[in-house]
Amino acid sequence: MRHGNFARVISALAAVALLAAGCGGGDTPAAHAPDPGRVTVTELPVPPTAPTAAAGSCTAQVNPHRTGCVDPGWGAIGSPGTYWGTGRATLLGVTFAGAPAAPDPASVYQGPQVLLVRTDGTLFPNGDPWKCLTCGVPAANRLGVTDTAFTYPLNGFHDGKRALAGTSILDCGDYQVFDDRCTPERLHIYPIRWNVTPDGSGPGGEIRELRMNPDDVHIGWNHMILDNGRYDEQAYMGRLVFDPAPAAGEPRAPRYDLTAVTTLFSAAPEYQPYQVVPGHPDQLRWNSAGMIGEFRGWSADGREALGIQSYLSASVDAWATDNTTGRSRPLTDHAEYTDPMAVSPDGEWTVALQVNGSDRLHFLSALPGVPPLIDQLGATGYVSGIRNNGQRRFFAPWLVDRDGKRARQINADGDPNWNAAADPAWLADGTGVVYAENLVTAPACGAPNPLPCPASGEPGGRHSRVMLARFDGLAPKSVTPVAPVPDSVDWGTPYHPGDPMPVRPQLPAGIYTLPGKAHGSARAEIAEDAAGVSMSVSYTDFSDDGATVVDGTESIRRPRSLLGGITLQENLTVSGAHTGTKVTSEPAGFTLAPTVLENNFQATGTLTTTLDGRTYTQPQNGM
Repeated sequence: MRHGNFARVISALAAVALLAAGCGGGDTPAAHAPDPGRVTVTELPVPPTAPTAAAGSCTAQVNPHRTGCVDPGWGAIGSPGTYWGTGRATLLGVTFAGAPAAPDPASVYQGPQVLLVRTDGTLFPNGDPWKCLTCGVPAANRLGVTDTAFTYPLNGFHDGKRALAGTSILDCGDYQVFDDRCTPERLHIYPIRWNVTPDGSGPGGEIRELRMNPDDVHIGWNHMILDNGRYDEQAYMGRLVFDPAPAAGEPRAPRYDLTAVTTLFSAAPEYQPYQVVPGHPDQLRWNSAGMIGEFRGWSADGREALGIQSYLSASVDAWATDNTTGRSRPLTDHAEYTDPMAVSPDGEWTVALQVNGSDRLHFLSALPGVPPLIDQLGATGYVSGIRNNGQRRFFAPWLVDRDGKRARQINADGDPNWNAAADPAWLADGTGVVYAENLVTAPACGAPNPLPCPASGEPGGRHSRVMLARFDGLAPKSVTPVAPVPDSVDWGTPYHPGDPMPVRPQLPAGIYTLPGKAHGSARAEIAEDAAGVSMSVSYTDFSDDGATVVDGTESIRRPRSLLGGITLQENLTVSGAHTGTKVTSEPAGFTLAPTVLENNFQATGTLTTTLDGRTYTQPQNGM
């Protein structure tokens, strides 16, 4: 095919990797899920690659249809999104480059845009396997839209006529976007606004990582907090309400307002990862509730919010939290780090992009059976920071069953220099999943990095691509409408414009005992002073699963500000089902600099983990 080899098989059969049950939540493993069957991964077609990003480089020789060229750089292919109108297409964000200047008709194929890409090898009437939905939308149809980061995230509405793109809603009126009558002249783009002032004035609050609820009525998002050394993020849910003529706030143009807003958080003890046992102020218990952390989406029925939180020590896993009860269940088990994820339309599967398998975090995360005690003092943010080397993501797509106990890497035979990018998206019929990949580029490779920069084999030397994984054991299913969920989140905190952002509580200073669910215990001592806070933990014959036993000590120290770095001291051993150690250089321990939060690994000292005869060491600084 002119636009890329649609049928080129990248990986024919992915090996199954069974994951051991985690110890953090101690949730009961559920019934064996059906086998999804053989996994076949192919590459989806995208527009030709611009020779350079310079204006006019996308000539008729490069694309005879004159329907645009993709930027050759890293990340030019953004997020896919489920298109519910048919299982034969997917939404896709791309960044175009090299368009000629106006008034040339091809000048509209420039910058971040949204495509609809056919997934069955067929073509649109113009001869392309894609159509650009947003290229050339008239200015009158996009009033007040200042954020044009349409490439991420993307979520379709079930009517097939609308889609979430970045912080805007695309709407083609009477026509599904798959319909040839849905043209840029008919498409409208409406901004989304979250009111945060009592009088309704101003541009609204900053919103990020938006995800449509499957009910097509509600939406979830995150808000970042960085104030006086405080670094946090809170998740919210609200109802989308279209206002054709707003009387207050900016933009003063047709827009979607977020109403009936709830913070997906509660400061109550029963919604914290570790809870002091009532009547026993010196005892802790693990508490699977309120495990949102960063919001990442919804369950298939929209009644659970997806998020990320620690499950095992130094492993950030995916969780689903019930909107009514606040109880949480793990979706992944020792992912080491995950955040991009998508639940299948029938709710039986999750595709989660995980660092597990890359060895990036094994030096810190590999030891099994250790509960996430010291993670509660800020270690989680640093685990998140290590999972990237600058723009290089170490993500790979994993298919996980509903209970999080069985997983397989979808692209196990793939090239590790191609890293998965957020977010994956299911086909509407549930038979496959679409995900983007980026090829590692400088400075994450090339001198002084020991990894040489690979040459791209993609058309035009492009550094991004989009893949389709099909599972032949999953039969196609018809799309079932999802009933609207209640506006209220019973366990959360209602938000009123002007309310301050909530503060996460932490365990008070003191000495606590955490009993192992099988046997043994952990003694945790939390201390605070003017300089900061610390936690020291001593494990004695500790086991949650009865198979892996933890002994030894570990500690964490950090200043009052999470932006001041953390110091770990580790001297742990595991025995039983696994054998291993986790140790730091002494006497100073292992210090992670605050640059780690910006995906720039800088450490003083060493941290080394051995597990079942293999040794894992930290990356070089700057890598």
